[in-house]
Amino acid sequence: MKSGVIILVLLATVSCVLTQEEDNAIGELLVETLINPETCTVHSAMGDTLQIHYTGKLMDGKVIDSSLSRDPLFVELGKKTVIPGLEQSLIGVCEGQKIKATIPSHLAYGKRGYPPTIPGDAALEFEVEVVSLTQQTPWQKMVNDVLPLVCLALVPTLLGLVGLYLYKKANAPSQNKKKPKDKKSKKK
Repeated sequence: MKSGVIILVLLATVSCVLTQEEDNAIGELLVETLINPETCTVHSAMGDTLQIHYTGKLMDGKVIDSSLSRDPLFVELGKKTVIPGLEQSLIGVCEGQKIKATIPSHLAYGKRGYPPTIPGDAALEFEVEVVSLTQQTPWQKMVNDVLPLVCLALVPTLLGLVGLYLYKKANAPSQNKKKPKDKKSKKK
């Protein structure tokens, strides 16, 4: 009798663990278009700014966050203002488009989760409506693409110039501003 109960408890535990692993076992980002606008001439790319309304859910349907009762969220692609999976799902969308993104845990909050709302290793599902899309200007593109490279070149250059200045200062002959005293003139 006791062994039968123990077997049932073990089977129940194993089936719960397997069910939970299946829920969280989404390995890659899945993006499904729910509504596509009639005309779509401009697609989002890195550096663009989007205004979005979203509803985020756990895979069991529990809502974890929504912007529907607030102003739309501003997302500048490439600035990592949202979880990686959501940012990746927003590349290539149009203004007015509505998508559903199923995000694996490694592209969401990972093993740690976001307690108490999001458990560890939780896959998420976001429904997103793109309210507006603003492409980056050529000036913004230059600042985002070229400025970091210029800064990377400037830091070693500035450090080299400071080192050169200190080296020359250390090896320069010392200039004593005091005149040497004449010993003979004092004795008289």
